[in-house]
Amino acid sequence: MKSSLRIAAAVGLMTAAACAGAQDYPAKPIRLISAWTPGGANDILARALGQAISQRFGQPVVIENRPGASGTIGTAHVAQSPADGYTITLGSMPSYSTAPSMFPDLRYDPIKDLTPIAFVAIVPNVLVVNPSLPVKSVPELLAYAKANPGKLAFSSVGNGSSSHLGGELFKLMGHVDMTHVPYKGTAPALVDLVGGRVQLAFENMPALLPLINGGQLRALAVTSRSRSALLPQVPTVDEAGLKGYEIGAWYMMFAPAGTPRKIVDKLNEAVNAGLQQPDIRQRLKDLGAEIVGGTPEQAADFLKRDLARWTDVIKQAHIVFN
Repeated sequence: MKSSLRIAAAVGLMTAAACAGAQDYPAKPIRLISAWTPGGANDILARALGQAISQRFGQPVVIENRPGASGTIGTAHVAQSPADGYTITLGSMPSYSTAPSMFPDLRYDPIKDLTPIAFVAIVPNVLVVNPSLPVKSVPELLAYAKANPGKLAFSSVGNGSSSHLGGELFKLMGHVDMTHVPYKGTAPALVDLVGGRVQLAFENMPALLPLINGGQLRALAVTSRSRSALLPQVPTVDEAGLKGYEIGAWYMMFAPAGTPRKIVDKLNEAVNAGLQQPDIRQRLKDLGAEIVGGTPEQAADFLKRDLARWTDVIKQAHIVFN
């Protein structure tokens, strides 16, 4: 009986301590992990949101870049960190929706080991071609690809990226045969695209806009549900004929699984408040992003659907990651 009372008392003290910790949160600096290299969209958004969180909480938010292996190195670090709200991450599609299919020895489960805090934004991709390719629309591209099976090559910034999966989804839905050429980043991929060594790409909008506006690339369609304000004259892939086609580079804030709900709620409120700040909204607008926001539950629901969707696409398309 005494032993049971001691255990109950210990559990009570632990619960009380956890509640007190959540109430006092944050009492020290927060680490925000960007699982990608400095200067990219993930890093830019992480720094903007980190500043907003810092201003709201009155505590520093330290941005730490841990790139590598399609974002899985930094993501694994967060998944294995203490669930106390002091290590969080801005996650994106490759580390969560395609990583389980890419890496058989993945060191985390994106559903079980991480807790969504808030859905931040979706950045659409743009289907572009080298101007030397004699096509000016999605139907013309499909017709050309069917007449020349295996002769077209599309670039991506790496296996499992939205630029890779965008091409694979296009192949699957359009019933065409094209070759995927992965690169180690946006810059080398675009150099070869502009140089004509690959013929097309499904790349993030910010990197493409100067090349589209300068006539070095031809935009055929955007990959989002609706047209982009940055390219209002360019139709969506869905509008252009592939009904239901949609893909974008999404960004979502995460904490380790088991983080107390009161802390998750505080972070959710801080992220949503940050998304209303004019300077952050402008940065997102410059990226061509659609601001999302919302509750942790809405973010979790999207993540589950996206993971299931891309696992199925990868299986149907017989994509093998090397």
